[in-house]
Amino acid sequence: MARNITVIPARANRTNLAEQIQPQKKRMAAYCRVSTDQLEQLSSYEAQVAYYTAYITNHPDYEFGGIYADEGISGTNTKKREQFNKMIEDCRAGKIDMIITKSISRFARNTLDTLNYVRQLKELGIGVIFEKENINTLDSKGEVLLTILSSLAQDESRSISENSTWGIRRRFEQGKLHINHTNFLGYDKDKEGNLVINEKQAKIVRRITRTTLMVKVQTELQRNLKKKVFLTGMGNLSGMKAV
Repeated sequence: MARNITVIPARANRTNLAEQIQPQKKRMAAYCRVSTDQLEQLSSYEAQVAYYTAYITNHPDYEFGGIYADEGISGTNTKKREQFNKMIEDCRAGKIDMIITKSISRFARNTLDTLNYVRQLKELGIGVIFEKENINTLDSKGEVLLTILSSLAQDESRSISENSTWGIRRRFEQGKLHINHTNFLGYDKDKEGNLVINEKQAKIVRRITRTTLMVKVQTELQRNLKKKVFLTGMGNLSGMKAV
């Protein structure tokens, strides 16, 4: 006996379920930092902020999650980095899915801090991309490479610190002073690095000095008068006997 077969034609407008599901963009944040407040470093800081803002905004897989930037702060520890700590708090609050930064030395130069934060973020499902080292901490090889490279970064920080200290001591021995004149009122530096008076600003410095001396003289005069007994304009006794 022949079986009846019902043929169900395919619908022309039917689409694959996988095609209907749009991949969710990850909220990418960037962390930028420079270790000093010198002008050349500040320009690097501004360049990092501009670069990552454009990079995240124009990337099809990422949603802009903000720029966290610390300016003129050392990276040897994370206690004084307000923006870094705020970024970690926002990660814990579920506001960030990924972090991108220039290099391990920009993130932290302390091995323990680096690994602790990376592991905390990894537990939250948040990866950190270090561009220079080409490391994504969510990859299987990420933490092994990170441990090695962060150790090198810590040694580099120690070496720079030791070299800086040695250089300062050598200048002291030679009678040379290293003074940051950028915000030094009343002085500039010439081509040879010597301090020269800025006459326009010197007027302000001289005025401050005169005012300070006047206040000091008045205070000293009042102190001396209090040690002696004298008649006021009303004929009353004022002051006290000197001990």
